[in-house]
Amino acid sequence: MTTVFPSASLLGYPRIGRRRELKKAVEAYWAGRIDAAALDAAAKEIQLGTARRLVELGLRGAAAVPGTFSYYDQVLDAAAHVGAVPARFGNLLDADGRLDLDGYFTLARGNADQQPLEMTKWFDSNYHYLVPEIGPETTFALTSTRVVEEFEYALANGIETRPYLVGPVTFLLLSKASDDAPAGYSPLSRLEDILPVYVELLGRLAAAGASWVQLDEPALVVDQDVPVAGIQAAVARAYEVLTAATARPAILVSTPYGALTELLPTLAASNIEALHLDVFKGAVPAADQLALLAGKTVVAGAVDGHNIWRNDLAAAAATLDTLKAAGLTVAVSTSTSTQHVPHDVAEETQLPAQLRSWLAFADQKAVEVVTLAAHLADPASSATAIAEASAVIASRATAAGVRRPEVRARLAALTGADFARSAYTVREAAQERALALPALPTTTIGSFPQTAEIRGARARATKGELSAEQYTALMHDEIKRVVELQEELGFDVLVHGEPERNDMVQYFAENLEGFDVTVHGWVQSYGSRCTRPSILWGDVTREAPITVAWAEYAQSLTAKPMKGMLTGPVTILAWSFVRDDQPLGDTANQVALALRDEIADLEAAGIKIIQVDEPALRELLPLRRADQPAYLDWSVKSFRLATAGAADATQVHTHLCYSEFGVIIDAIDGLDADVTSIEAARSRMEVVNDLEAHGFGRGVGPGVYDIHSPRVPGAAEVTELLDTAVKHVPARQLWVNPDCGLKTRGYAETEESLRNLVDAARAVRAQLGAGV
Repeated sequence: MTTVFPSASLLGYPRIGRRRELKKAVEAYWAGRIDAAALDAAAKEIQLGTARRLVELGLRGAAAVPGTFSYYDQVLDAAAHVGAVPARFGNLLDADGRLDLDGYFTLARGNADQQPLEMTKWFDSNYHYLVPEIGPETTFALTSTRVVEEFEYALANGIETRPYLVGPVTFLLLSKASDDAPAGYSPLSRLEDILPVYVELLGRLAAAGASWVQLDEPALVVDQDVPVAGIQAAVARAYEVLTAATARPAILVSTPYGALTELLPTLAASNIEALHLDVFKGAVPAADQLALLAGKTVVAGAVDGHNIWRNDLAAAAATLDTLKAAGLTVAVSTSTSTQHVPHDVAEETQLPAQLRSWLAFADQKAVEVVTLAAHLADPASSATAIAEASAVIASRATAAGVRRPEVRARLAALTGADFARSAYTVREAAQERALALPALPTTTIGSFPQTAEIRGARARATKGELSAEQYTALMHDEIKRVVELQEELGFDVLVHGEPERNDMVQYFAENLEGFDVTVHGWVQSYGSRCTRPSILWGDVTREAPITVAWAEYAQSLTAKPMKGMLTGPVTILAWSFVRDDQPLGDTANQVALALRDEIADLEAAGIKIIQVDEPALRELLPLRRADQPAYLDWSVKSFRLATAGAADATQVHTHLCYSEFGVIIDAIDGLDADVTSIEAARSRMEVVNDLEAHGFGRGVGPGVYDIHSPRVPGAAEVTELLDTAVKHVPARQLWVNPDCGLKTRGYAETEESLRNLVDAARAVRAQLGAGV
């Protein structure tokens, strides 16, 4: 077993493929267009291509290339390896107790009879992971060796990678108690049972020739509900057992997304060979704590793996020098996996050259890591590259559009009145008169399925193959189709379906100053779902209305209320790569003012309901509790700044999805939206308990249709969810809606699901004596 860690490495690399090859292959497999052998071949090509590219970029030491490939999700991978398959999916295991690829995908996506695993956000990123379900009945066993097979494949092709697994403590902390577990059950109590499986897997990796393994423990940088002493004991025990294994690779424990703080002494006291510290987002530990790391390799996450801005190499070099001066053995890496950023900025030739010079995608970050490793070995060797980075960063401050005096003057003139609407009781009465909606009103979240024809029309318009008039006519045809379908299904509040929008954030970025968009800048959101985050680089302004003409046309087709659809300021920030040269709250308020102007124009056009989506509100919540109040203050204020100009009779909706809402229920209430729709179907209405406990007093729509799975919920299933909701939330407050937008679904499944939704709403109305 070698204990020499490579001088330069990454914690992880984008795994979806440079042109989304994995997404396309996986979806082709799901659709039956290719078989398992073809999918495996595509996956191997991506894995080997990644490894060769990173070697080409300078990561040439043994184990320098991270083996972080996944067909769907790294937490699901860990569950598949250790046998954490819920009892309700027991039929997925073969006679030897192993989970095959189809079973793996069923856990992620569900089937006609079973809901998939719950999904929620991965720390403070816009990636979402699948939540394992663990109880006393869970039997841990090595049910997959895919990580070993992937290592062996790369090694056979001449590259020794560093296998990756979610560490045992993080895996258990991220899990939820199974339905069969008793009240108060903690999955962390199963640590002793899961560790032998990790030991067995480490032995398999050692036998295959792996010199290092990366165990990812990001949960250790988060304030948990479990007492710190309990986590310290779990970490100490876990790494006592794993390091005592008779046959194993050297162990790197990675702790991305923040400072390790109180868990550092525990890991320092263990026998692991290397410890990764996020020294980009987290501060360099104090000298007394650094002294505890003597004898270990400190893998310094000095390059930001989470955002796309070129790194301040001079500052990073100074940090590395501090660590080296403490007498430590230091290697260089990224703060997090670079799965959160696109592959290569060199491919974005349509971006302005100056903006492109400010950016570093995954490939450029690998080069930055190599440059900093060279600095540690010989400062003179990287002096030119460090000086060039400093000059480029300095050029941003004076570039045109980065600071707009008129935007800053408008922000400076804001007063408290700009952040407040009338009392809800006043608004509620005005909205009841204006809208006259039935009990349990039905609506959808906004988008409808985007067919190949819609996407093709947008692409042709972008290429200039369609005139503006032709494109508008095609979009109007689709809007008319969507409105007529909703009328036929019996919905109470309609949407126009958003056929003109490629993405709920990019669409606004393309119509606001201060943004640019990429062509190939795809990143994984979950599974095969990818997004292209926009680049928010300057002060934000709105030059003209963005959504008004589409909403106005849709409203002309129906007498029912038509929602105007906007994306909120926090979500626009969260799902973009945001400038790092000013406080996020200032940037959010700039976006909010642009949305405030859009809302005024929608009202003038006769739109009576306006939805401002904030699905990412929980996403940016700091991982440490001490930092959370300041974030919640500016994030809530930015939403209120965007919406507070609306008239009392204008009903303001918002939408949130895929997060633990109980944590931020006060902030959700603080948004002061008239109606809030929230993901709830996949978690089986857990959120209604939080709403009841909080005494949430305005309209709320806990989702009853999980749109992130292809399964169609029956009317009885939706009725059961609504019955649960009305036991915890007054019926007069309840709305009936899906969990999220329908953009990724097909029309056949969507129509059937929505019909069941409306039928269920009518049935529950009748039960409540509210009529149909």
